[in-house]
Amino acid sequence: MTGLSTILIVVGLFLLGGVYSFKKQKMPRSVILLLAIGSTMCLAAGILRIQGIWE
Repeated sequence: MTGLSTILIVVGLFLLGGVYSFKKQKMPRSVILLLAIGSTMCLAAGILRIQGIWE
C-alpha cells in the first residue's frame, strides 16, 4: 500500500508548508501548533507504512 503512504507524506509536507506560511504571517501560536502536530502525524504515519511497521 505505497499509494496511501505517498499520500500521507505529501499531505504532511503540505501541512509543513502551511506551518512555515503561518509563521511568516504571524498567526496565533495555537493554530501553528495544531498544524505542526498534524503534519508530524501524517509524516510519521507515512514513513511507518513504507517501512512496514504499521499496516
